[in-house]
Amino acid sequence: MSNIDLIIEERAASIGKFMVGRLLPFRQKRMVGPFIFIDHMGPAKLSERDNFDVLTHPHIGLSTLTFLFEGSIMHRDTLGNAMEIKPGAVNWMTAGRGIVHSERTPEYLRHSDKSMHGLQIWVALPKDLEQMAPEFFHIEEQQIPAWTDGDLTFKLVAGEAFGHKSPVPVYSRLFMVEIKSNAEQTVNVGHKLYGEAGLYILEGRIESEGNSYHPKQLLVAHDSSLCEFTIAANSTIYLFGGEPFPEERFIDWNFVASDKALINEAKQKWIAQEFDKIKEDETEFVPYPSFGKKQ
Repeated sequence: MSNIDLIIEERAASIGKFMVGRLLPFRQKRMVGPFIFIDHMGPAKLSERDNFDVLTHPHIGLSTLTFLFEGSIMHRDTLGNAMEIKPGAVNWMTAGRGIVHSERTPEYLRHSDKSMHGLQIWVALPKDLEQMAPEFFHIEEQQIPAWTDGDLTFKLVAGEAFGHKSPVPVYSRLFMVEIKSNAEQTVNVGHKLYGEAGLYILEGRIESEGNSYHPKQLLVAHDSSLCEFTIAANSTIYLFGGEPFPEERFIDWNFVASDKALINEAKQKWIAQEFDKIKEDETEFVPYPSFGKKQ
């Protein structure tokens, strides 16, 4: 990527009993476009005694995007949704003024060996939609726009780019694009992007301006219009970003807002257990961290 402004390495973080690689937020770069949080989960092999269990927890002011490469997660929320997400599909949950959900290994996989690998992403909402009613959408893999260009295969996971539009119902101008290569070649896509842009290397390698970059690195462009790089054969990368918001966003635990008062209100509401409850056998929940746990 020409004009690389920042290189972010994955940092180990814990989500309950499961370790992930955290990419955003980063102390030198809190957001890329409207993207405010990115975790790389796995790859991990789980035995019949281990399961992926993120207990009931709340969100405000954001949309979550779950995109799996391997494995399966059962999503349940306070809107009454119970949806299994599998590789290639997208779970898009908009918290708005508040939603509660859990993410677990499906029951039919809980007593067998399994794998887990994917991305969990938060996209901040525009200020005028931070208090919107919560929503949930599931988009199957075959609904996601996909195309080839020579030895490159593209998939538009969310947003608009390259003349395509994903059915994921986003609320700001953004893009998340998967690019897979069959052969080494130069990629020049800057004229197809807008706003801010980040490039995450899942597998393989890219080269730019005489430097080589590898998996678990997130590269942030100084100017997305100058996005040009050489991609190695058998590589998979993700381009994401979009138009940044004019206002600062604050993040505290699972809450995102342009006004700290909204976060404090949500915090007190969760401590008092006044959020809606999931209409399933979900009695366990994640307590608000006593130390505030600001990202």
